[in-house]
Amino acid sequence: MQFQLSGQKIDVTPALRNHVTTKLDRLTRLDDRIVSLSVVLSVDKLQQRAEGTVKVVGSTLHAEATENDMYASIDNLFDKLVDQLRRYREKLCDKHQREVREIRQYG
Repeated sequence: MQFQLSGQKIDVTPALRNHVTTKLDRLTRLDDRIVSLSVVLSVDKLQQRAEGTVKVVGSTLHAEATENDMYASIDNLFDKLVDQLRRYREKLCDKHQREVREIRQYG
């Protein structure tokens, strides 16, 4: 999996990089078909923003979070990405189960 972390108007410190990589484990445990993850950290006056884009086989998921603290923004961002990834996986599983039921029913 490719991982890219960048900052706009902010220096990405080793502490921020470490925080993002520890949160990254939540995504990789949930799905092993993640192709890439791109996280952009930015600062606008008092708002700390984190944006993330996850490319999974067959789809692209995007989320962003804005808080007063950068660490809280990163936490909220990964919560949103985990929710999106979980919904995407459930949608795939439901679709395949429906197809199997239809084949058994009509086949």
